[in-house]
Amino acid sequence: MDPDLTITEGELPMPRVLLIEDDPSVREGVELGLRRRGHEVRAAATGEAGLAALAEFRPDLLLLDLMLPGMNGVQVCRQVRERSQLPIIMLTARGDDFDVVIGLEAGADDYIVKPARTEVIEARIRAVLRRLDDSGAGRPAIEVYGELTIDRIGLTVTKAGRPLPLAPSELKLLLHLSAAPEQVFSRQQLLEHVWDHSFHADARLVDACVARLRGKIEDEAGSPRYVQTLRGFGYRFGPL
Repeated sequence: MDPDLTITEGELPMPRVLLIEDDPSVREGVELGLRRRGHEVRAAATGEAGLAALAEFRPDLLLLDLMLPGMNGVQVCRQVRERSQLPIIMLTARGDDFDVVIGLEAGADDYIVKPARTEVIEARIRAVLRRLDDSGAGRPAIEVYGELTIDRIGLTVTKAGRPLPLAPSELKLLLHLSAAPEQVFSRQQLLEHVWDHSFHADARLVDACVARLRGKIEDEAGSPRYVQTLRGFGYRFGPL
């Protein structure tokens, strides 16, 4: 087992996982592996069945196959995002395919290329759910930047008093960037600190998440005030 994927027992309660995967061998393998690690798992073979199970099962995280018969994973992801900020990890057999970007833009927090070992899936689940307790340690609990208010203890963000529904990866990214205003973070640094990904991870995770975050916190996503791009270097929070 890769030492970088070691899970610390007691770090988080074992989350409930909803798995939507049409391949019986993959579905049964992932379900069994996660159950052996203590997770409560509900599995569905289609997007329609998965959406039906969502309200009843109330999972902590959704593992969602990208290529499903009928309603595909991107469509399921969009429907979930319309009503919930449930953490979503996409499962795909085509890690370098354009469909991955579409899935990320639809609101997925991360993706895993199949086949994947149970410990890899477990590590990704933990990384998506992990609270950034060290994001901005020593900073005020509540910070106000123009119309944007960030509550680092309550883990909420409001704009002009209106709560913003941020997905886990979007919230983590904002917390990390805003903890060091004006500091420029490369995509690789953000992958390591926000997603807990190693050096070979896909920078499209960062770009897709930045685009979604801007769509929620900026007045004009094309002219960002808060999350700015420094071409050739990365992203920073500010100037304000």
